[in-house]
Amino acid sequence: MKRVMLTVAYDGTNYHGWQVQPNAETIEGILNRCLSELMGENVEVTGASRTDSGVHAMGNIAVFDTDSPIPADKISYALNRRLPEDIRIQKSEEVSAEFHPRHCDSCKTYEYRIYCAPFPMPVKRLYSYFTYVPMDVDLMNQAGKCLVGTHDFKSFCSTDAQVETTVRRIDSVEVQEESGEIVIRVTGGGFLYNMVRIIAGTLMEVGRGHIAPQEVERILDAKDRKAAGPTAPACGLTLVKIEYSDEMQGTEL
Repeated sequence: MKRVMLTVAYDGTNYHGWQVQPNAETIEGILNRCLSELMGENVEVTGASRTDSGVHAMGNIAVFDTDSPIPADKISYALNRRLPEDIRIQKSEEVSAEFHPRHCDSCKTYEYRIYCAPFPMPVKRLYSYFTYVPMDVDLMNQAGKCLVGTHDFKSFCSTDAQVETTVRRIDSVEVQEESGEIVIRVTGGGFLYNMVRIIAGTLMEVGRGHIAPQEVERILDAKDRKAAGPTAPACGLTLVKIEYSDEMQGTEL
């Protein structure tokens, strides 16, 4: 028996998120089905991030256990031939049997893209949020700095989330203009349900001048979802990468 880690990229447009759901096509469901066919045994993957419906990923992480003799590093090639073209494995590798993608300490980076122009650009509609209202990037950066550190992010968590604690650590929040888009880049140790999308929605309100940057501290202190801005649409969000230390991962190179 060996444990294999997959680095998974996908366009989430046509899927009901990561997690398996009855009567709905999901990333996890397709991986389970294609892997089971490939390995000749029942396979169920465990993912690091349960991305929402419509959210994209360049580097989500999943692991599974198998008795198959197929070398771990070759599984990506064989699996990609079975997957739909909007899901692709970027890497497959053997890891320690103790490695768990959600229980081991990690650093996740998300990007939220905003296309700000007089009119929508059709080729960007699936991967960025469109607005014709100008935004002040400097104000958004000032507000983002208030979120860095370990805080109770209850104000930035969906009200229907079921978690033991809403305390999380954010390492950095950066807002930049890149190739005609505003990019909100958030890195941290873990995120609550809809947390990055609520952060993006709040920073957009700051950029539009509806919320002062220093008000973000008050929003944090309120510990009330109603105090923060709206949940930004899913299409603009991409999970860029998840990083683990080699010691945690126990990768056999």
